[in-house]
Amino acid sequence: MALTGRTALIAALGALFVGLLLPSWTGIGAVTGAVLLAVLVDLVLAAPVRSLRIVRGGDTTVRLGDTASVELTVTNTAGRPLRALIRDAWAPSAWRPGTSETASRHTLAVPGGERRRTVTVLTPGRRGDHHAHRVTVRSLGPLGLAGRQGSHHVPWTVRALPPFNSRKHLPSRLARLRELDGRTSVLTRGQGTEFDSLREYLPGDDVRSIDWRASARRNTVAVRTWRPERDRHILIVLDTGRTSAGRVGDAPRLDAALDAALLLTALATRAGDRVDLLAHDARKRASVIGSSPSEILPSFTNAMALLEPALHETDMRSLVSTALKMAPHRSLVVLLTGLDAASVEDGLRPLLPLLTKRHEVVLASVADPHLDVLAAGRGTVEAVYGAAAAEQTRADRRHTADRLTRSGVTVLDAPPAQIAPALADAYLALKAAGRL
Repeated sequence: MALTGRTALIAALGALFVGLLLPSWTGIGAVTGAVLLAVLVDLVLAAPVRSLRIVRGGDTTVRLGDTASVELTVTNTAGRPLRALIRDAWAPSAWRPGTSETASRHTLAVPGGERRRTVTVLTPGRRGDHHAHRVTVRSLGPLGLAGRQGSHHVPWTVRALPPFNSRKHLPSRLARLRELDGRTSVLTRGQGTEFDSLREYLPGDDVRSIDWRASARRNTVAVRTWRPERDRHILIVLDTGRTSAGRVGDAPRLDAALDAALLLTALATRAGDRVDLLAHDARKRASVIGSSPSEILPSFTNAMALLEPALHETDMRSLVSTALKMAPHRSLVVLLTGLDAASVEDGLRPLLPLLTKRHEVVLASVADPHLDVLAAGRGTVEAVYGAAAAEQTRADRRHTADRLTRSGVTVLDAPPAQIAPALADAYLALKAAGRL
């Protein structure tokens, strides 16, 4: 191999070193000199790092719990081959615990003037944006004894979206929706405005649906059935204040609320209704208004990905005021918040008439299933005290829910695994009853 420039100079000096000094050395000195020379030559022959061109590509979004692939394309502009160890650094939350040390490191060989590609697989552990840090390259010489190291700043962002685990409940709720829409043989007692058909009265039917003239002609009691109304407006309001930060199991209450909101959004969109989103604590954190049916779920998940609980009280007056501005006409307002007696009685309940006067209101709260475990505890003094405290908490929540129900609010209080299907069922029940 022909050597030029600095490489040739160092090689000549190395030859001079060997020719003049090494013969006078013996034993350990000779070995040390030989090693130093080998290291020097290896360092010289290692491909430069600064002249490398590195670009990224690949996934920009991923659902929490899934994996994202980000490519690194390394172009070696030098004439010498590159034998490199590469570390692709990201924030610790971009990796599954204990995997960052192995998943972020790659070995790559790039001939001179060519390019090669390697892939970093990310497994984000939380929602939100995850940013790439530096790409550190260690270029080794042919012998692997020495090398050069440098870093390149190659920006990239992967957004971790809510996992939408409740989508498994969507097929069964869509089947019930098709029943309501009359696309199956099942008739409903919906009180919409579009007349569908007459059928015989059944126990439990609303007497206001009886068609007395048709009953007289048939000599039997006949009731009208209606097609559920479409193009209704639904406003989902996420309370991102202090109560949403409380952890239930391994995740904050807000995560369960996001999952329930996504299932309701998917269901209502398929029903032909319009859905908007508001996230609010002391101020408005996010809103999605007027998205088309095809874009509504991507818009919602992108907005929800960046939401984090705020560790202060929610300004309920500002929340209600903003909700009324976003829903100027009759709508279904779904408020995902807590059922803490103090925050509801002092903050929300005095403002409820402003909402219930014009809108149908549903309040959904994420309950802690650990309260049931504590309430059943016996056997020790600590268990008895824990059971008493848990039972008192459950009683307070029931009392708060009863007062809200008397104010005209549909209240749901369910654990994280059940809050999403419970909210979808409440929506279908309101639709079947013609209250939307």
